[in-house]
Amino acid sequence: MKVLIIGAGKLGTKLATAMLNGEIQITIIDNDAKVIETIKNYLDVLTVNANGAVKGVLEELKINTYQMTIAVTSNDDTNILISSMAKKLGCKYTIARIRTPEYANQLEFLKRIYKIDRVINPELATANEISRYLMESSTFYFGDYAHGKVSLVNFNIKNSPHFVGKKLSDISQINRLLIVAISRNSDIIIPYGATVLEENDVIYVIGQREKVASIAMELSATRGKKQIKKIMILGGGKIGFYLADKLTQKGMSVKIIESDINRCKILAETLHGNALVIHGNGTDINLLEEENLADMDAFIGTTGFDEENLFMSLRAKQLGVRKVVAKISRQSYVHIIEKLGIDLAINPVNITASEILKHIRGGHVVSVSLLLDGQAEVTEIIAANNLKVLNTPIMDIDIPQGIIIGAIVHNNEVIIPQGNSIIRAGDRMVIFSLLSEVPALETFFCLKEGRQ
Repeated sequence: MKVLIIGAGKLGTKLATAMLNGEIQITIIDNDAKVIETIKNYLDVLTVNANGAVKGVLEELKINTYQMTIAVTSNDDTNILISSMAKKLGCKYTIARIRTPEYANQLEFLKRIYKIDRVINPELATANEISRYLMESSTFYFGDYAHGKVSLVNFNIKNSPHFVGKKLSDISQINRLLIVAISRNSDIIIPYGATVLEENDVIYVIGQREKVASIAMELSATRGKKQIKKIMILGGGKIGFYLADKLTQKGMSVKIIESDINRCKILAETLHGNALVIHGNGTDINLLEEENLADMDAFIGTTGFDEENLFMSLRAKQLGVRKVVAKISRQSYVHIIEKLGIDLAINPVNITASEILKHIRGGHVVSVSLLLDGQAEVTEIIAANNLKVLNTPIMDIDIPQGIIIGAIVHNNEVIIPQGNSIIRAGDRMVIFSLLSEVPALETFFCLKEGRQ
């Protein structure tokens, strides 16, 4: 499969990195020579220093031989132009990143007019994910699969007597649930029965949604079950706007702290409902406390600076705010967050890359979720009729190390696999895998044909 990525920013680079281990030929175009030189030094991909919106550049690359073009430059209009040109020149599938809020209500129209197969909006997707998390009764973060029947939750076990010092095989409290991974001191551990859980481990648990929710509620019972009604958002950029708009439509009270007075005016004119826009420095703790940060049910840091989001999120947590979310971009901060105790760190690049990877992997892949900043992923797959491992007990299947079948949904019933469990055609499988094992995952589950 040949994939062309135009725009070598954070998203373009993340996508290329995630696809490297698969049987995909990747070409990256960017008009910045320094950026291309950097990528050339650490990614084994074909790089081109050129303007991807030029018809001759696409023709020279023989764009008609590519199965997919992904336009993720910094300019929405350029992405629309590139995707439309690539499609008309013979590329089979095109994806354009369109982020401008003014375009949000006309995406389907743009797709139809310009023949774009898929439009992605990282900021809107991030706002949707944060909103979904705020609606959860638990303070832990859920990922849902198989039409909501299967969930994955990750949390720091800290001093929990349910987990700390216990072998996985001895944990009866999570019967019919499966711990698929442990993050410990910046390392990812694929556990087995004799693995002993340690204080401050972050565990990833998968299982039937109601059972996952039950154990999460039990562990967060001391934090209460108060409904989220009052929210403070630090940063009035695209994510802050989308999130405030969504939350106020649900009847919630939202305060946005924004340092740019012109942006404040735009937000005040655009947002409706119970939204209050405050002009001020969001890193001024006195300002936030004057605006009753301690009385908020949730705090969301969405500025363009990871350090601001993390610092103020930590302060909100110290003041007892029930749900605290920080938007981050830097991979190096992932493990710091695990130790700080912030409820959720969310990366727009990972969310968007996950959505695109689903289309790259093929027709039997329902969803892909990047975890641990792309070091692992959860893939939801529908078992094809030609799958070689059908109707064979899992104990007799030589599943590669680093790949765990976390759940099987058969006839709407969620099964946590055991040795005698079998996979039938049409079953949905929720599979955890390390990034290094993606080629094995694609081969083992017949995904390497790409789009179908």
